[in-house]
Amino acid sequence: MKLLALDSSGLVASIAILEDHEMVAEYTVNYKKTHSQTLLPMLNEISKMIELDLNSIDAIAVAAGPGSFTGLRIGSATAKGLGLALNKPIISVPTVDALAYNLFGVDKLICPIMDARRDQVYTGLYQWEDQELKTILHQRAISIDELIEEINLLKTDVIFLGDGVPVFKKVIEEKVCTHVTFAPAHVNRQRAGSIGTLGKKMFLDGKIEKAEDHAPDYLRVSQAEREKAEREAKK
Repeated sequence: MKLLALDSSGLVASIAILEDHEMVAEYTVNYKKTHSQTLLPMLNEISKMIELDLNSIDAIAVAAGPGSFTGLRIGSATAKGLGLALNKPIISVPTVDALAYNLFGVDKLICPIMDARRDQVYTGLYQWEDQELKTILHQRAISIDELIEEINLLKTDVIFLGDGVPVFKKVIEEKVCTHVTFAPAHVNRQRAGSIGTLGKKMFLDGKIEKAEDHAPDYLRVSQAEREKAEREAKK
């Protein structure tokens, strides 16, 4: 089984190829470039490096949201275009779930946080049990204060990761009542390897879709849509 995995849900652009139980290649860049400039050139580099025939892949796993509206659109359009061209199915992997998957087997509550602006985060809560990632709180957009209340009710040690950590680290340290740690640099951002690993599990569970049916899951309306609604409400 061979999967192509893509993640452009945040600042990170990441592509991976997984075959059976191995990750053959992963190309990840955490730099301020438009993903439309990076994803396909990165895929081209990987393909040349490992002599990949794209027709040989079985499916395309993509970070389907939440995340940056622009980043999600670019990632989904790339996956959809490749899926249509190659006649391959799409695996829509929840972004926050895949972030949690970075921390395989840790014995703490896992809390990915992505900065959603306006003091909100895209987040979820997860725990490993018998090598299975269990969802305690499904991915959603909530305020950082609501999230901290949820964590304090659970009364367990927690590890945070994601691009929301630098934004909210101080308030987390001040308000979370249990022992807090933060994931190290090599696992604290989106990685296509995790998208592919979780995507493989979803594929085997039959959680796939036709390329033409794929669409990102934004979880909430965009800033432009919110501002438009506010202007119309004032009329």
